[in-house]
Amino acid sequence: MGNATIVFLAALFLGAALPAAAQNVKITPLGSHDGELCPFDRALVFEDPDGTRILYDVGRTVRGGSDPRLGRIDAVLLSHVHGDHIGDSHQPSANAGTCQKPDMSVSDAPNSNTVNVVLAKQAPLIVGGEMHFFFRAKVKSLGGDPEKLVRLVRFGATTSVGKVVVAGVPASHTNGLSPAFLEKDQAKLLAGSGLTAYVGPPGGFVLRFSNGLVAYLSGDTGITAEQELVVRRHHRANLVVMSVAGAPNMTGPSEAAFVVNELVQPNSVIATHVNEVATKDGKVVPTSKTAAFQKAAKVPVHVSLSGRTMEFDGSGRCASGHDSPPAMP
Repeated sequence: MGNATIVFLAALFLGAALPAAAQNVKITPLGSHDGELCPFDRALVFEDPDGTRILYDVGRTVRGGSDPRLGRIDAVLLSHVHGDHIGDSHQPSANAGTCQKPDMSVSDAPNSNTVNVVLAKQAPLIVGGEMHFFFRAKVKSLGGDPEKLVRLVRFGATTSVGKVVVAGVPASHTNGLSPAFLEKDQAKLLAGSGLTAYVGPPGGFVLRFSNGLVAYLSGDTGITAEQELVVRRHHRANLVVMSVAGAPNMTGPSEAAFVVNELVQPNSVIATHVNEVATKDGKVVPTSKTAAFQKAAKVPVHVSLSGRTMEFDGSGRCASGHDSPPAMP
């Protein structure tokens, strides 16, 4: 075989391989400490092959609208308004504090980290329930265009961002807004009675990407019948982003494994919202809830290590950026 033939065959092979790689969806966690999964980590950036970039649950680990990790953002998703998701504070700098106790000393009240990012990026905020009423008023009060920057997607509805279709799905949780985000008189009245401002039901999302990947973002939830009926049978989700913090808030390792194994039945899972130091030096702590979830699930469970981009093909399988296996005891 001559050199010219070898070069031709190599070029042909690379040409065939490159389009496949280009069709993967990129998912990048934005946590508090590089290369780790820490207690407050929630935020994920999804990038479709068409370049559309969607930020899910800003939380406390995105360092405001100027966080260089964000890049261009085309839409922001928010599952519910609890402080660790809407963002009542954030880190002053990368890796501030420790993984166990991140430094979240920059206050984002009364605007919220979410609204600050939406305004900085001029990206629409997609929410369900009654949350859009609150956010439209908040955005307007800060000089933004509420019609452009707040979009409603309740259970059963869909909206599109680029080639990505976003559907609202139910979550079994609560959705009380802290008085810290309200006007002074309203806040004083509610805080004095030990109440929050209820803004309708919380939710999750299903994202359908242009390469065929269908990702279920659970939000904070318990086990629900819709995870089988709606998420699996209707949407046919093949990737699950699962919150596994456990009692008293939501699914723990065994409940999350039931959702994955029996109800949604995806090809792979990303574990997030673990409320623990899940990793050390990028490896899963063997005594952690995250390790227990990995063991109980019948499909690969990838941990959302901050800054480590994972790529998923249209079938929901991780093509690159695999996380490390559990650490040995």
